[in-house]
Amino acid sequence: MGKKNKMKTNRSAAKRFKVTGSGKIVHFRACKSHLLRKKSAKRKRNLRKDKVLEGGYVKRVEKLIPYKF
Repeated sequence: MGKKNKMKTNRSAAKRFKVTGSGKIVHFRACKSHLLRKKSAKRKRNLRKDKVLEGGYVKRVEKLIPYKF
């Protein structure tokens, strides 16, 4: 009998998502890298906050980063 194969973590996903203490997946918001002059201060301030992943995306990301849970 051979060894059981380990799953590989998707490295790009591991850098983009993190798991909170309660097990929720959090990601950074988009639209914060360029063209910032035309965006209001309030909008840029809200883009700093992390966002909790919702819906069907959670199962997809769990497959990509299996050892973070």
